[in-house]
Amino acid sequence: MSFDHRHFLGTVSESPGVYRMLDARGETLYVGKARRLKARLASYFRGALNAKTQALVSRIADIQVTVTNSETEALLLEQTLIKELRPPYNILLRDDKSYPFVFVTDRHPFPALEYKRARARRDDGRYLGPYPSSLAVRESLSLMQKIFRIRNCEDSVFAHRTRPCLQYQIERCSGPCVGLIGEAEYRRDLEHAVQCLEGRSEQVTGELTAAMEAASQALAFEEAARLRDQIQQLRQLQQRQFVDTGDGDADIFALATRPGALCISVLSVRHGRLLGARHHAPANGLDLPAEELLAEFLSQYYLGQDNEIPRELITSHPLADRALIEAALGERAGRRVRLTDRVRGHRAQWQSLAVTNAEQQLASQLASQAQLTRRFASLREVLGLAETPARLECFDISHSHGEATVASCVVFDQNGPRKSDYRRFNIEGVAAGDDYAAMRQALTRRFRRLTDGEGERPDVLLVDGGKGQLNLAREVFAELGVSGIALVGVAKGTTRKAGLETLFLETADRSLDMDPASPALHLIQHVRDEAHRFAITGHRTRRDKARRTSTLEGIPGVGPKRRRELLRFFGGLQGVKQASREELARAPGISATLAEAIHRALHG
Repeated sequence: MSFDHRHFLGTVSESPGVYRMLDARGETLYVGKARRLKARLASYFRGALNAKTQALVSRIADIQVTVTNSETEALLLEQTLIKELRPPYNILLRDDKSYPFVFVTDRHPFPALEYKRARARRDDGRYLGPYPSSLAVRESLSLMQKIFRIRNCEDSVFAHRTRPCLQYQIERCSGPCVGLIGEAEYRRDLEHAVQCLEGRSEQVTGELTAAMEAASQALAFEEAARLRDQIQQLRQLQQRQFVDTGDGDADIFALATRPGALCISVLSVRHGRLLGARHHAPANGLDLPAEELLAEFLSQYYLGQDNEIPRELITSHPLADRALIEAALGERAGRRVRLTDRVRGHRAQWQSLAVTNAEQQLASQLASQAQLTRRFASLREVLGLAETPARLECFDISHSHGEATVASCVVFDQNGPRKSDYRRFNIEGVAAGDDYAAMRQALTRRFRRLTDGEGERPDVLLVDGGKGQLNLAREVFAELGVSGIALVGVAKGTTRKAGLETLFLETADRSLDMDPASPALHLIQHVRDEAHRFAITGHRTRRDKARRTSTLEGIPGVGPKRRRELLRFFGGLQGVKQASREELARAPGISATLAEAIHRALHG
């Protein structure tokens, strides 16, 4: 029995609250929150939904509603339910491990710097961090032990030492276990290490410099040399920091998406020091746009998990419900939390770095062998091929109103992009803006070489375009006698949105509208987008080179030196164009014959 949404909507409150969509077995499909429950739930039954949301609505057997006092309360309850129920259509974080910290105890006269996975409930020391990974903690601890010689042994080992261990011999420990350093001196070194971990290394460097000068004046040259070595090591540490402003606690969230895949990178900055990054690939069950997806993720990251909330959160995209999320986070943290995507200065550097991390991680994710194998196998099924294709080629055309037309050919095999086989074709002798003629020229040049025995034969040829481009490719194949290659035209559709492409297989009357979630379509979109990028890059390079090229180039007898002299003599290219033959002949190194040639070239 189908869900009677009309009757249900007649009973729903206009108050803020949380709703749970259930299937026929009573399992939760999706949890959402709303400022006005009735209006939000009615939007699911008005049509104009994307394919994934339609699939969700078709499975609804019941909807349960919880009314709350405010939208902020609804947001907090929503994240609690998502964490508890883990519905398949919600954004789900699969990495529930807490962040690691560096811990310094208050209960020992010679404390060590310790690795801790989570904060203890009792307040028995200081926690530094959080760090994005255990590797970042261990690297930081290793540096502090090397520079300040802080012990790293267990308390039980420390209590039973009678002579210095190997760490002392290799100058990674000052030997407090056998009294080779006093408590005050050890505490001073420990405090310097803590200050460095908090991002205050410049302050430490200043203190050490003053101490070195004092030791030198007191003729304590060995102590001065030890302090000098510490200062040099700290300088090297500061140079390794990409961003070290000494100010600011922030988490930076960047979203990168491609068809069938997404990545959200989270960079952690504490006391202005970049600690590292974590990467997440949550399932986008409802195909949400970037601003909604990032808002859902960020809410669950802090409200659905026990992650520390810094004073500032920076995002790569503006968030839906920004003010609401900001209020909820402030309520959870007990202080004001700033949430923004518009930043300048060093915060813009953090944002840019997060975006770069997300894009690189996504590229690695898409290139994974398992993903590619699955997509190629799906493409074989869609195209009805006897074997999985080993080589795909895709052609695209790029120009600016017909200027500097370039065709691209990109190649993919089952290991991903095969960039050594990429090719660009500078298109000449066709009417400006005639994409069909440009495509014909590029295909002819590429496959004539194939018939001459040059290059590898693709199993599938993709052309970016609809019926016209596909028919043109068939004509070129017929003219050149090429066969045995599957032809696919990729048309963007009326809305030109990713996921709504129409494929034309072999002939213009064989069309196929694919499921937006199809791995084969994701592969085709990836290849098509790469061809588009490669064509645009080539076109811009060619266009910019042409625009930088002087009109004096190409005139026989006018080399770089004479060109410079002409421009200097007449004050620029405009002056050269306005000069008569006689005036040109008066320029240094220009004869009457050459002046005539220059004037003819410039004036036809």
